Amino acid sequence: MASIFDSVTLSGLLDNLIVAVLVYGCTLILRKEAVLRVLAILTAIFAAEFGAKKLGLTSTASFLHLLLFSAPVILAIIFQSDIKRALFSSWNRQKTTVYDNLDLTTTVDELSKGLHELAERRIGALIVLIRQNSINHLVQVGTEIDAKVTSELLNSIFLPYSPIHDGAVIIQRDKIISAGCILPLSQNPDIAKSFGTRHRAALGISEQTDVLVLVVSEETGKISIVHEGKITYDADPAEIRRLSRKAIEGRRVPRVTAAPEL
Repeated sequence: MASIFDSVTLSGLLDNLIVAVLVYGCTLILRKEAVLRVLAILTAIFAAEFGAKKLGLTSTASFLHLLLFSAPVILAIIFQSDIKRALFSSWNRQKTTVYDNLDLTTTVDELSKGLHELAERRIGALIVLIRQNSINHLVQVGTEIDAKVTSELLNSIFLPYSPIHDGAVIIQRDKIISAGCILPLSQNPDIAKSFGTRHRAALGISEQTDVLVLVVSEETGKISIVHEGKITYDADPAEIRRLSRKAIEGRRVPRVTAAPEL
């Protein structure tokens, strides 16, 4: 027993403590959504590795070297959603000029009216507005519809006794192209506990594509806007109209403000 303690040195303890702190710090970084500072952190790791070698902290230096060597894999894991979005954007980008003559105002009016009616009656709804990228690789299509967006059709789809009311409605330009669709659920552990399956599905699809998602809560009748993994709960009607029009036109949608924890 004495020989074990005799082999322990202050520099060795410090070395192992530094490694433990670095592991914990990396875990926190990987859990954060905003990781744009990763490149700066990698630069700091490089400098720290150089310093650790000079000080003779072999365990710390080895761990830092391993981090730098694994940087491409770490970055791919952190930015996987952005990488997917960029790849599918380059492969599946559609021409927006084809739709210049659409009566977008009518489409937005009907969509807004349908959302308002569903919210008033507290009928849950999940509506995905395709901007530019295809989502076929992520969605299990329920029923193909290919019909103009009208408030009456939206109401009939989401009525509780409708066979396709539980799934999502997919809208592309001025058409409802499918309904009763199953979306991937978000795996983000930080989602508010009060959010149900609809909100988790909305977050899940928005984390992987450039869609805009509108959710009507069955419990509260509130309407949420979801985009790029962020959710605005109880969104302003004017903001819903503005962002919906941008999405239908295939234009860039500004980042929405994240909802507070409920």
